[in-house]
Amino acid sequence: MAKFYSELTDELKQFIDEQHMFFTASAPTTGRINLSPKGIDTFRYFDSKTVGYLDLTGSGNETAAHLKENGRITIMFCSFSQKPLILRLYGQGRMIQPRHSDWDIFYQQFEPVIGNRQIMVMSVTSVQTSCGYGVPLLEFQHQRDTLATWTKNKGDAGLIAYRQQKNRQSIDGLQTHLFSD
Repeated sequence: MAKFYSELTDELKQFIDEQHMFFTASAPTTGRINLSPKGIDTFRYFDSKTVGYLDLTGSGNETAAHLKENGRITIMFCSFSQKPLILRLYGQGRMIQPRHSDWDIFYQQFEPVIGNRQIMVMSVTSVQTSCGYGVPLLEFQHQRDTLATWTKNKGDAGLIAYRQQKNRQSIDGLQTHLFSD
């Protein structure tokens, strides 16, 4: 049965720490919903009502465009181990890019990861847990190194060119403001 919280408890923070991946969901006012899996130890809770993740260069930049338009974001964790649980965080998000005055404050909370693009910071408005009884049991092996290898091979100039080509607007044509304020 679903249970709601107004903020993250210590028990829920421990659950987050035990997960190897999470999912983000965002949507424009009109257009496609974006749902993305995330991993590579990029999630942090800053306090019981503020969380964020280090966003890495990818094939698109949908969440950035959606946050710029309306700020709505959901983050979901689910257990693939013996204790079934799903945890959803609902709230309002914003992007913190390297040129932003708050970048150093948030970035110091993360281990350096090659190819970081921005930090998505979320003000949590609601937390929900549910059973997760239908989630399969899976065994974690290790994180993939494919993204790190791809990023390293691109180099700094290649990443900038890639982001300019692939990350400036969403698939629905919304601007991500990756290269502007």
